[in-house]
This record gives sequence, structure tokens and C-alpha cells, in this order.
Amino acid sequence: MVGKVVHLTSAHPRFDTRIFVKMCSSLASMGFETSLIVADGLGNCRKNNVLIIDVGAKQGGRISRMTKTVYKVYKAAVAEDADVYHLHDPELLSIALLLKYKGKKVIFDAHEDLPVQILSKPYLSPRVAKVISKIAEIYESFLCKRIDAVVAATPFIRDKFLKINSTTVDINNFPKVEEFINIDTANFSQRESCCYIGGITKVRGIYEIVAAMELSKANGNLLLAGNFLEKQVQNEVVELAGWTKVDELGWLNREGIQSVLGHSFAGLVTLHPIENYKDALPVKMFEYMASGIPVIASNIPLWKEIVETDNCGICVDPYSSNEISDAMNFLAHNLEIAKQMGARGRNAVLEKYNWRIEEAKLLQLYSTLI
Repeated sequence: MVGKVVHLTSAHPRFDTRIFVKMCSSLASMGFETSLIVADGLGNCRKNNVLIIDVGAKQGGRISRMTKTVYKVYKAAVAEDADVYHLHDPELLSIALLLKYKGKKVIFDAHEDLPVQILSKPYLSPRVAKVISKIAEIYESFLCKRIDAVVAATPFIRDKFLKINSTTVDINNFPKVEEFINIDTANFSQRESCCYIGGITKVRGIYEIVAAMELSKANGNLLLAGNFLEKQVQNEVVELAGWTKVDELGWLNREGIQSVLGHSFAGLVTLHPIENYKDALPVKMFEYMASGIPVIASNIPLWKEIVETDNCGICVDPYSSNEISDAMNFLAHNLEIAKQMGARGRNAVLEKYNWRIEEAKLLQLYSTLI
């Protein structure tokens, strides 16, 4: 072993793609003694040579999670007596200095730009959101100056944190190419469905996507793989006329996702251009590309640059069901062009948008800390 590391989350599921499938599994494969502390009530287990330690299911609301659950995570972390602690949730920054005082190396993983994310919270008034966002910015800056490193999920977030902590590196949430080795596009000419994979919310474009299905001339249905995160949205969406052309699949494991991708002629990532998404790199877009299917993506400038540079899909106004439907219809009725777009997207992932490149950056960071 080259060192003992513990990843901590008080909010994410134990088999989270970024935390477990990529980071923890990669570190374990490199020889690090790796543990992951979670709070889901599913018990302890070992998988991919990663020890998963459960502190019990989260109880109560957001405040309880940020206090009682964080304390349980901290106690479990201290018991592990590791060399490096890698924190994956903003509320865990509250224990960062406690771990530092014990002589430990501490990394904060900024999955999102927290102050900007707060501004987009629908349950906060604009005035309240601005105040909380400013407090979060000060809090985040104060603590991140005093820890050993920051990992950022995108180059944009990296550039922000470099002004706070010089040991900041972007480790992008790009696909693991091993999951997409056995890509078979021989059946592409028979594909009739498009797909959406991921959490389902209003700002991720579900209303417009379902409305587009009503207008679509494609023969197949929308393969909807993910859970609704807003109950009211779910109740309203299922009443739309386009819902009759939706196959609701719910949450799927990695094998299930591969099956959906293998039956689709295009993948949808038509998120609304809220501040939190403008500089994001949605993993679903790159997984669509890795699987050899074209993307129908929001015309957010960063995403448009990626899609148009490699000519691997069509960018649309995410608020326009007509534009989304037109893109679906074009690809459904021009499957050879869709297949060529998908092949170019796959090549782009193999060359530059893949986990192997990001994994090397993760190893380099840990090597400097241990």
C-alpha cells in the first residue's frame, strides 16, 4: 500500500459515479488503502477493494444532515486514522480544520460552484439567495485556504479556487472508456428511440422534452432513465400528451444504462441555462458520446463549442420543444448521419474526454500529499 485514504460524503449515494466508480476505485487499483464513508443505512461492505463504512441513514431535514450526520461522518473518519481525507460535500468543510488539527491531509472536492448554485435555488427569494451565497463564498474561501488541496469538477471551478488555494486541480467527470469498449453500432439503422439519462427536474428540461415527444415523428419512444427529484414536476409531466411516448425506466445500474444507450439513436442533455449549468460539463453528454450516439444539447456556449468542434450532435434552444423535436426528427430520419456524428463523438472521448487522463491527475495529486 502507498498510503491510507478516506473519502467522505454525507449526501451522495455509496456507488456515486464520480466518488466510488471513478475516484475510490481508481485509488484502490493503484494500491492505496481506500475507504468511503457514507450515510445511507445500507450497512458496511467491500467492493472494488474499497471498504464502504456506513454511519446510518440520514434522518430529519437539511439542518439535521448538516449537523448530526456530519458529526457521525467525522467520528467514523477519525476512527480510520488515514493519511488523506477527501471531502465531497460543502457541509463537510465544517470538519476540515478538525482533521487538519490532527495532522491529517485534507482535500475538498468542489463538485459544483456552491455560491452560484445557491443563487439558482427555487425555494429561496433572490434577496435571500444573494445573502446566503455571499456567506457561502466567505465560508468556503476561509476554509479552503487552510486545507491541503482542492479538486474541482471543471476547469471553470478550478480557476476560481486557484485564487484561494494554489494546490487546485481540475479532475473532470469524464467517462471510463472501459465501460464503453464493447460498443456495437451494427444495429444503428434499426434504432428508433432517443434517451435521457440522469436526475429528472424542471431545470433539466423535462417539460420541454416530453412536449417535444408529442411533436416527434420518430417511431420510437423516449427512454427515460432516472428518478424524478421533484414530486410536483412528476405529477404534472405525466399528464402531458407527450407522456404516452415515454418509457419511464427509473434508476438504472451501469449495465442498464449501457442497454439504453445501445438502443438509442440520440441522447438528450437539454438543461436550462441557469448559472449553475453554464460552465458545467455534464457527464451524461460525454457518456452519450462515448457510446457512439449523437447528442441533442442545450446551446450553452461551452457545450456548443464541444459539440460543434467535433460535429457530434445538434445544439438547440432548451426552452423550445419545437427545436428539440426538429433535432429528434432529423436524426431519426437520417440514421447514417446520426451514426457518423456518434462515431466522431466517441473518438473525441477516446482522445481527450476520458477518465484515464483524469485518473493520472488524481494520482499525481495524491503522490504530492503522501
